[in-house]
Amino acid sequence: MQPVRRTSLIAQVTEQLRAEIRSGRWVIGSRIPTEPELTELTGTGRNTVREAVQALVHAGMLERRQGSGTYVIAASEVGGTLAKYFADAEERDVLELRQALDTTAAALAARRRDDTDIATLHRLLAERGEHSWGEHNSAAIAADVALHRAIVVASHNAIYLEFYDSLLPTIEQVIRSRTARSDDSYDIEHSDLVRAVVDGDPDRAAQAARCFLGSLIAEYPEPR
Repeated sequence: MQPVRRTSLIAQVTEQLRAEIRSGRWVIGSRIPTEPELTELTGTGRNTVREAVQALVHAGMLERRQGSGTYVIAASEVGGTLAKYFADAEERDVLELRQALDTTAAALAARRRDDTDIATLHRLLAERGEHSWGEHNSAAIAADVALHRAIVVASHNAIYLEFYDSLLPTIEQVIRSRTARSDDSYDIEHSDLVRAVVDGDPDRAAQAARCFLGSLIAEYPEPR
């Protein structure tokens, strides 16, 4: 970031914060710098920074969490609007949408993944396996979400990724709700999915994603 001019300070700082999010330097789920840090980075006062952050909270791109900080929850205002809409969705509806999204993303990723994607998938799969799916499973959920997002990243479709990112807070909420009822980690299914993507087999990757999410959907009754 660069210090900004004295005119329209709030608008300029808001745009700088928005640019950090859109560029991917502040990724979905990450905590942004504190107000004192942002004050130093932008060369403006705390009130200016606070108003700029609040503007992006209203836009649905940031979320303040009491006692924890401010987090990125969407990469754009459109994504923020979608995130608010998805927040009240039924769990089965979210999983059915995920099944469609993750199945296509897995097939695309298997065709388009590069060496960086492969290394990232191997790393995130290993990190996911390091965590327990017991009562205190926040780290496990974060690792799981990061792995599925990495598959979407490997599809190399920017619009797909932005839409998926708008769904991430709701995906995390559904995972948290389901794991409160079951500690099944589906390690084998995730390993099969990553292996198919890394092997460059679109059909097998799509099938792995479809079957895994289908088994989760089957836990819920059919809507009437």
